[in-house]
Amino acid sequence: MGPGAARLRPSGVGGRPCRRLTPPRPGSGSVFARGGPTAAQLRVGLRRAEGRTELTDVIWIAEAAAFTSLVEHLGEVALYAFDTEFHRERTYYPLLALLQVAWAGGVSLIDPLAVDIAPLAAVFEGPGVAVAHAADQDLEVLERSCGTIPRRLFDTQLAAGFLGYSSPSLGTLGGKLLGANLPKGDRLTDWTRRPLSDAQRVYAAADVAHLLDMHAVIVERLTASGRLKWAEEECEAMRARRRGNPDPDTAWWRVKDSRTLRGLSRGVAQAVAAWRERHAAATDQPLRFVLSDLAITTIAHHPPSTLEELQELRGVDGRHLRGGMGQEILQVVREGLELPTEALRLPPADDVDRHLRPAVTLASAWASQLSADLRIDNALVATRADLTAFVRGDGDARLCRGWRHDLVGEPLRRLVEGEAALAFAGRGKLSLEERSGRPYPLDARPLPPDDG
Repeated sequence: MGPGAARLRPSGVGGRPCRRLTPPRPGSGSVFARGGPTAAQLRVGLRRAEGRTELTDVIWIAEAAAFTSLVEHLGEVALYAFDTEFHRERTYYPLLALLQVAWAGGVSLIDPLAVDIAPLAAVFEGPGVAVAHAADQDLEVLERSCGTIPRRLFDTQLAAGFLGYSSPSLGTLGGKLLGANLPKGDRLTDWTRRPLSDAQRVYAAADVAHLLDMHAVIVERLTASGRLKWAEEECEAMRARRRGNPDPDTAWWRVKDSRTLRGLSRGVAQAVAAWRERHAAATDQPLRFVLSDLAITTIAHHPPSTLEELQELRGVDGRHLRGGMGQEILQVVREGLELPTEALRLPPADDVDRHLRPAVTLASAWASQLSADLRIDNALVATRADLTAFVRGDGDARLCRGWRHDLVGEPLRRLVEGEAALAFAGRGKLSLEERSGRPYPLDARPLPPDDG
């Protein structure tokens, strides 16, 4: 085995002992250069048994030569899976601690603390399809580490929603689709510590070992139901979603209790939260290490003008006054108090106009019925925010485009505009029907006077 590529023998996955494979002769079947693992060695990570993948040996990669060989090999495969382990408890940016990769016949664990994984960008930008599960945060981590993300992505959690699964965990989905019993890991594992135990490595490898089999089953079922294009469209929307640092001027929206603020307090909260966001990013500290949410709301309610006043506020302690930080906070408080009205960034309103509430409630009931009838995750079909935006006439509403427009948006438009109506179809079910135009005869007695 090439330098930096160490073999791990797991104790077993899914309750089955792993068969120990005979190591290939060094250099046999090699398509690699510069001393990396051979093609045969890269294949021994998985074996097929009764149409399912079982984890056997796993290759640990911690040196550049082995990583280069792996990158060259991955660039030639049509389908690969990935997962990450990362921490962000003590940093602003997520710290990538482990990268797991699988392909047809192999699994590797890559140590990003020892190897620069930036060359993986060539694989991401290639024609291969990357398979992942609940990949949103993984993509954020990889974009920072590699400068890019996979050009083609298939998210098994997202795609499974079109088969009726509601945000299933990897373990749940693996059990449902494959009958696989994935090992459970310790949520408190520190993935930055070295060496990782065999149990930790087996758990990490299992996160990707079954993804390609799950992908095959999901694609087969989606194709049979005519929903594969929908899933691919949704995966691309996730892939293309904007990531990176949030807008500092809207950071105050995420401060606890910020929606209770009124008047000048909002400008102060916006200014102080924006300062906290920039300071945390510049120093790579968690937001709470710089200034707590409690401190921001207290400062916004009672804007201080001196260090003494600042120090007396709840949530503020001595560390916030060191090294000129106190003066910086006082300066942004002054800026917040003077913030022009047009510069205040207010959060989107959650409430619907009173006259639209019945329409949103009706649309929500119908969308829930539609999701149940089609066995699609309700959150995929239409959230309440989606329905509100559509009924309100927002041009960028998700129901105005793609598969959602055809499935939900167009029928909903006809319902809202009075061209269709909802009726009870028995057993509590709703039916969308052509409107007859004949109103039901209600009580014809005179109405009481309208004082409003």
